[in-house]
Amino acid sequence: MSEEEEPGWEVDPDDEWGVAVVAMVGRQLKLRREAAGMRAADFGKAMGYGEDMVYKLESGKRIPRPEYLDKADGVLNAGGLLGAMKEDVEKVRYPKKVRDLAEVEAKAVEIQLYDPLNIHGLLQTPEYARALLVMRRPAYTVAEVERFFAARMARKSVFERDPAPEVGFVLEEWTLRRPLGGSELLHHQLEHLLEIAQLRNVELQVMPMDRQEHAGLAGGIEVLKFADGSVVGRSPAVANGRTVEEPKHIRILELRYGIIRAQALTPRESTTFIKQLLGAT
Repeated sequence: MSEEEEPGWEVDPDDEWGVAVVAMVGRQLKLRREAAGMRAADFGKAMGYGEDMVYKLESGKRIPRPEYLDKADGVLNAGGLLGAMKEDVEKVRYPKKVRDLAEVEAKAVEIQLYDPLNIHGLLQTPEYARALLVMRRPAYTVAEVERFFAARMARKSVFERDPAPEVGFVLEEWTLRRPLGGSELLHHQLEHLLEIAQLRNVELQVMPMDRQEHAGLAGGIEVLKFADGSVVGRSPAVANGRTVEEPKHIRILELRYGIIRAQALTPRESTTFIKQLLGAT
């Protein structure tokens, strides 16, 4: 990577919380550098970067990588104060939309998901996820690919929660057949689906292509339920795709999702179907 890409990511100007966090971190970097009596050029040399990059990070124009903060902490003898800011910085590097979604998923006790276009991001292997990001057009920059990839992988922590939420997926057969990224990537992806399907809190179903009726033609569906009984959902066919909480909208989403599940193969049938596809790859 070039020097411009290595120590940090670009800041999303529309992410007010993120901008504020990065500005605060930048001020701390500058204050610590000045307190240590180091010029920006000397500090950059000690860090392995140019003076211009030091100024960008200190002015909050770029999000510093966690390893940059660790190294700066040592160079400036900050006693762990700079390194302690890594947690907030790691959150800021994820796009606001993804960060908000991950926070909601982390609180849900039940998650219902249907994606008609792709194997859902929560189910993607790292290799498969990266391949999808790389093939996007117009192409993402290298830094954008790394940022979106990290965000997608971070959301998978939903499977590691204890107690774990109940999670239901409905996948389209064609997404399991198209060898995006190559047949080897698809083979490993199908193996991963079988592993996820064995989790006690996961129900994975496949919608076959030969179905003559399909309730999901209007687009994907997300429904998240919480311990207090509240529910939020989202679908491009309801309220222009915005997140909704109104009972009338939730009823529509749950109705459609329920019919989609009924039209799809059962979880046991789906596992058998994926095993058959795996044998053919």
